[in-house]
Amino acid sequence: MRRTSRRMAIALFAVGMGLVGDAAGLTAAPATGQYFLRAAIHVHSTMSTGSFSLESLARRAEEQQLDVLILSENFTLRYDYGFQPLEGFLRYQVAFPSVMEYGVQRFLDEVRAVQDRHPKLIIIPGVEVAPHYYWTGSLLHGNLTMHNAQRNLLVIGLEKAEDYEHLPARGSADSFVWGWQSVVNGLPLLLLVPAVLLWKSQDQRYSDWKGPVCRFRPVLAVSLLIACVVLMANAWPMRMPVYSSHDGTGGYRPYQALIDRAVERGALVFWSMTEARDFSQHSFGPLGTVTVKTEPHPDALVLTQDYTGFGGLYQDVRRVIAPGGVWDQLLKSRIVHEQDMFPSLIGEVAFHGTTDPGKDLDRVYTVIQTSERTKAGILASLKTGRAYAVARGDENILLQLDEFRVLNNGQSAGIGETLHGSTSGGIIVRVGVSAVDGKPYAAKLRIIRSGHVIRQVEGQTPLQVELVDHEAQREAWLNYRVEVVGRGGELLTNPIYVLPTDGSDTNKSQRLAVRLGAATQSWIATS
Repeated sequence: MRRTSRRMAIALFAVGMGLVGDAAGLTAAPATGQYFLRAAIHVHSTMSTGSFSLESLARRAEEQQLDVLILSENFTLRYDYGFQPLEGFLRYQVAFPSVMEYGVQRFLDEVRAVQDRHPKLIIIPGVEVAPHYYWTGSLLHGNLTMHNAQRNLLVIGLEKAEDYEHLPARGSADSFVWGWQSVVNGLPLLLLVPAVLLWKSQDQRYSDWKGPVCRFRPVLAVSLLIACVVLMANAWPMRMPVYSSHDGTGGYRPYQALIDRAVERGALVFWSMTEARDFSQHSFGPLGTVTVKTEPHPDALVLTQDYTGFGGLYQDVRRVIAPGGVWDQLLKSRIVHEQDMFPSLIGEVAFHGTTDPGKDLDRVYTVIQTSERTKAGILASLKTGRAYAVARGDENILLQLDEFRVLNNGQSAGIGETLHGSTSGGIIVRVGVSAVDGKPYAAKLRIIRSGHVIRQVEGQTPLQVELVDHEAQREAWLNYRVEVVGRGGELLTNPIYVLPTDGSDTNKSQRLAVRLGAATQSWIATS
């Protein structure tokens, strides 16, 4: 495949150390040089729809002992409705604060300036993008509805203004293309020819003609000129949108186009809150009351490809992470089809401000394990899934992962890594979970193997589990992940993978591992 490997961990992170966290959120394991960084992902500032300036966010992140701030400023929030067939001329538009309104270069400059003032905090630029929306209903019937304005993707890590400006999303220049409709749009220019001819009163051929056309020649000329201007204004900017705002038949093609362009430019792309429902009604000026609706869309994870991952932990309904659900099926399908893009899970705080009860930067965060405390190291770890997500519970408690390893025959692997299994001995899974404050809280821990719960433990933190999995099928790829829920909070990990030992799959696995290793080296070299 043309995309770099999500399984870069095979070559990049062959270390023998469990995940360890602490209350400060930053731990360097002396033996391996690994960092464990607490990252708030999906954060808005006043540069888009947030209520805090970036400077205030940086100070707040440091106060809450966060290590990484990953922004997701709204890319564009410009919506318009055109009255057909003159939808270009008769158009009503509303716009809200966004990066395109603020200025892309200004946005990047602000990130760099705040980063310079807060060197201990790593700030990574990013945008939240809804590539396409469309209208149904009508004003006459009072059911005008805008769909998918909140079907969003997070594009993270781009550093150049032109990379943002060329993202194919509504509101950007690259959302329009030249096509046959462009030719049609330019036909009104032909009206200039008769307008000019009619206006040539000094022409001797017309001077003696006293008919009606002669008397009304100036009126006709001006009328044709006005018609030309109106029709050209309606057709402007001549290019046609790739996907019409009156057509919802494009499916996920606009979203795949955005993924392809962003990944091509070096970004990470995450589907955002795919199961969150958005429904509201707003006054849309002269359009009256307009319904804005975005339905849950977990099928996006299946019907698009080459994205980095998805928000699996946030404050809303989430079913795709259920054992045997969409995520587990995706992991299985990627293996079966020898694809090197394994969707990684992140936590999304979706922070705009503190007006919502209990909402704060550290309400949901992602712990990232990286060998270097740099933007490149953080992005590489997110790409490989070397991370787990944490959310505060009803008691405002934070959990931490003290250990998660898979071992077999003297080998071991951690989150985002791949273990080369053997036919001898059972596969050992070790898990340790505690509360950040060290106190006991009720919790339920589940170990999930390839979509099936193989061990469930209920008790109080800290919880320690060691499982010898004798029932694992060694002839197929396996993945192990951990889920912890309770009043004290929630914790979800990315998987640890185990290569099959069956001879028929060994060559396939080796080929995939070689391809992943090559992709890793290439990605590191260009980062």
